[in-house]
Amino acid sequence: MKEFKEFIAKGNVIDLAVGLIMATYFGAIVKSLVNDILMPPIGKLLGGVDFSQLKFVIQSAVVESSPGAADGSAEVAIYYGNFINTIITFLIVAYAVFMVVKLYNKMKDSMTKKEEAAAPAAPPAPSKEEVLLTEIRDLLQKK
Repeated sequence: MKEFKEFIAKGNVIDLAVGLIMATYFGAIVKSLVNDILMPPIGKLLGGVDFSQLKFVIQSAVVESSPGAADGSAEVAIYYGNFINTIITFLIVAYAVFMVVKLYNKMKDSMTKKEEAAAPAAPPAPSKEEVLLTEIRDLLQKK
């Protein structure tokens, strides 16, 4: 149990949890943006199409009302309009994530450049004369 508490207490796990929660709600916001804001005007421009209702019916619903018959069968359809909405939502989320990563990398690069500029320059290498004098000194000390 102690090991589990240490694992949970690490900053990375908390950061991951916060990121996951934020991503979930960001996805919900983008889905609403696509379904409620973007697609209605696009559908209107394309002749009053409601993308969420676009479907390819494989089998129509059957309603049986005779006394001994079953209740019928439900419609079998491929809802490609919802698929189009999902693709647009994905593209918006992917673009937003791309922009966040691009901004993060730009910020990280600028911080690295500032650190490199602030770091003191390495002392220049000793000249050939200094190296020779140092070797002579070391040899004299050994004797």
